Amino acid sequence: MRFEAPELLVFLLVVPAVVVLAVWLERHRAERATAWAPAGLLANMVPRLSGWKRFLPLGLLLAGLTLLLVGFARPQATLHVKRQDATVVVVLDVSGSMAAKDAPPTRLGAAVAAADRLVDKLPKGYRMAVVTFSDHAAVVQAPTDDKNAIKAVLAKARAQVQGTAIADGVARGVAVAKSVGGRVGEHHPAVVVLFSDGGQTAGSVTPQQATQAARKAHIPVSAVSVGTPDGVVEQKLRGGYTEQIQVPVQPATLQQIATGTGGRFYAHVLDFNPDATYQELGSRVGKQPKRVEVTAAAAAGGLVFMLAGGLLSGLWFRRMP
Repeated sequence: MRFEAPELLVFLLVVPAVVVLAVWLERHRAERATAWAPAGLLANMVPRLSGWKRFLPLGLLLAGLTLLLVGFARPQATLHVKRQDATVVVVLDVSGSMAAKDAPPTRLGAAVAAADRLVDKLPKGYRMAVVTFSDHAAVVQAPTDDKNAIKAVLAKARAQVQGTAIADGVARGVAVAKSVGGRVGEHHPAVVVLFSDGGQTAGSVTPQQATQAARKAHIPVSAVSVGTPDGVVEQKLRGGYTEQIQVPVQPATLQQIATGTGGRFYAHVLDFNPDATYQELGSRVGKQPKRVEVTAAAAAGGLVFMLAGGLLSGLWFRRMP
């Protein structure tokens, strides 16, 4: 325990002074009674009480006085409270296949809706970043606790024509999570949540490399598969023609990354559970020391002890100790 004004603890010297005075008065109580009455009446004037009854009220009053005097020095206690500094990185697939409508309204729309649920339940003090990827990855929202800013970025997501660089997106998400730290060398707990229809077709990073980077950083990647085996996208051609391209969902890579990093794999976007994500992240957040002033508690405790001592003294002796 620490004190904001430790110099005021000098007033605690009053307590032993009161103890000395009480002992002196107790020893001279019989002598004072003899001066006013014959020895035969002393048994009535100086009653023999059990030791604990004689000293309990005084002890309570002294304990209360001690707490009050300690309160003057503004005591501070150190508590260990849950940290509120975790980071969530949403990695969103915006490749051409995410325009398929087998997950209404589109795969990308369904992924954004699920990510919005994740934003809605973002705990106070947590931060979220957004990384999008097609044939390359880009950070479109740096870590922030501004939910409106995060939702605005997600709402602007549009499917591109380019390919799918899943591992690049995961690697960039892990790098963003690692960049959020406190003291030198300290990284806050983090999780990456990947929304994609799977099937890597582009990028410079392999799924194995991305998995290894996440595992080394102790950052699990939860992967959400978006779409069905019957997905189709339409591509406009010259002359007013439209080409239909089969884009079946390919969850194998997503499951491999999730399993390899200790994250969860969701076979369908509707199965995604934001609560489970935050519960798992919360279990890794840990605690941190926090200094709290306990002056009020010390004062309240002092008053309670003094009141109890006064009541017992009045009840047993019809006087204050």
